Amino acid sequence: MILLLLLSLSIQSQTEIGIKGGLNFTFFKVTEGDFGTNPDTEVGYYGGVFADFEIENGFHLQPELLYIGISDFRFLNAPIYLKYAIRPDFNILVGPSLNYFFDFFSNKFKVRVDLGLDYEFSSSLSLHMKYALGFEELSPNIVFLGFGYKL
Repeated sequence: MILLLLLSLSIQSQTEIGIKGGLNFTFFKVTEGDFGTNPDTEVGYYGGVFADFEIENGFHLQPELLYIGISDFRFLNAPIYLKYAIRPDFNILVGPSLNYFFDFFSNKFKVRVDLGLDYEFSSSLSLHMKYALGFEELSPNIVFLGFGYKL
């Protein structure tokens, strides 16, 4: 169903594809007895591909597929963003994020909400920052900071 929607959008609209990557800063929620929540922070990396489907009036649909490494954890992150151009070179992104953890206890599939900003230096190079909010106690919150390049 999603594949058909993406194919339909690519036929009807201007589509661009690209690569992106950078660093991620992960905040694990750890509770220790009566001492409250003590976030444990890890720095990792990510890289992957994205497609940008122009819809109309500054709106885009931007699905991504990213491979993420954080310390001993590895997972796939597949956000589906609704992207809106606030200015011609500055965008806001919001949407669900589907995640599959290769080595994360027994619950390997998690859904999050992502919020992001994207600044385009040129028609091909952009700087992005996004925040992925985890809802479960053992689901980390992540800040991504990196670059994207449209092919």
